[in-house]
Amino acid sequence: MPAGRCRIQLPALLSSLAAGLIAITWISPVSRADDEMMSDATEIAASVAVRASIVDVDLPVVQLTRADGRAVTLANALSDRRPVVLNFIYTSCGSTCPVLSQMIAEFRARLGAARSRVHVVSISIDPEQDTPPVLRKYAKRFHGGPGWDYYTGTLGASEAVQKSFGVYRGDKMSHPPVTFLRDGTGTQWTRVDGFATPTQLLGYFQRLLAAARGNST
Repeated sequence: MPAGRCRIQLPALLSSLAAGLIAITWISPVSRADDEMMSDATEIAASVAVRASIVDVDLPVVQLTRADGRAVTLANALSDRRPVVLNFIYTSCGSTCPVLSQMIAEFRARLGAARSRVHVVSISIDPEQDTPPVLRKYAKRFHGGPGWDYYTGTLGASEAVQKSFGVYRGDKMSHPPVTFLRDGTGTQWTRVDGFATPTQLLGYFQRLLAAARGNST
């Protein structure tokens, strides 16, 4: 479903998501396109400690282009009250990005039926190279589909979004491995630095939903 069209009552959504995540079954991981590259990336991942913190993010008013060619603002794309998992990638990356994308692919697999109620967003930090067709090809590599949207845009728009999340480094080769989680509304996000495993990410996600469910009662 296109972002912005579905408005859901947050307490009911959080309750149903939490219930659906109580029993999680293993689903085989997504196939890897390049075993040698993934092996190198895994070595890098093992050396980066995982830590989580709460951050406030003021989304900039900039236009992005979704992989299907639709122009949107990020605020509008995230306005349907679904919980959000967001990261930054570029498709020619041979280390950080494949690990993050594989992790999210396996995280989504473990959500099972609940995955349609979680909005995953990947934003390119190399928008001049990552055109919508390039992003669509990358998405297929990690079994992207409904609920996982890829965005590109102008270089200025991409940098503005990176700066708002505190991950801009000026050089795409230096971008940090970070994943952001939001319960569906507001400016507070859980920032997960490092290469979280699917199990770790699911744990952070469950705690986020539990806290939001408690605040909504």
